[in-house]
Amino acid sequence: METGQKQYSVDYKLDVYLRIARLYLEDEDAVQAEAFINRASLLQNESKNENLQIHYKVCYARVLDFRRKFIEAAQRYNELSYRPIIAEEERISALKKALICTILAPAGQQRSRMLGILFKDERCQTLPAFNILEKMYLERIIRKTELQDFENLLFAHQKAVTADGSTILERAVVEHNLLAASKLYNNILFSELGALLQIPQEKAEKIAAQMITEGRMSGHVDQIESIVYFEARDCLPYWDKQIQSLCYDVNQVIEKIANVAPEWMSKYSDEQMC
Repeated sequence: METGQKQYSVDYKLDVYLRIARLYLEDEDAVQAEAFINRASLLQNESKNENLQIHYKVCYARVLDFRRKFIEAAQRYNELSYRPIIAEEERISALKKALICTILAPAGQQRSRMLGILFKDERCQTLPAFNILEKMYLERIIRKTELQDFENLLFAHQKAVTADGSTILERAVVEHNLLAASKLYNNILFSELGALLQIPQEKAEKIAAQMITEGRMSGHVDQIESIVYFEARDCLPYWDKQIQSLCYDVNQVIEKIANVAPEWMSKYSDEQMC
């Protein structure tokens, strides 16, 4: 369509690329789907068709999900859950996918921010995985026995096995539990850490070292004494998190006021501009 003599409209080409991407996604071929999403991304800013814009965002979120870029997928799904053009049932479905992707995402500050956003969203309280979300947000240890119901919510690509032999969910929960342990202990033996995480101590040591190296957890490993030492993070990131949370809450209040009393909101905004 790009090189032929016949000229096609932007909307027509965007629609075709998105249909092809959806078909590849149905066939669980994320690589080919991403190729056509990338083509669509070059056109979507030129299109004024809101329905095509929504289809693009849905396909893009699904590609990120299939590619295991879970935190980015969660952000896109969460954004879709607020779009009024989408039916209520589909918005809740998008919110559910955002919750699942957030839980599957690697532990770290990005996931912590997303956990905070979803935990404060009242709609999440009715979702089946809210108990796991709550424990992750409150930084509590999660046991394997608590994950059985959540595992039933996962799609086939989300049940894949990682390089270390654990599933995506198992790895995410181990990393979460390790972060939770860092809030409870100043230091811990590898053997005790392995017992706490319900994994071999060698694996616990390796995951802890990787998270520290990647900056997702503060501490250091003493291999001679077989101990992990946890360090308190700088308080500034914590303050940033609290300020971000406050700003999010204020924006939510403003949006609700605008929906309930649009005339008053418009009048107030005009007065502030004067």
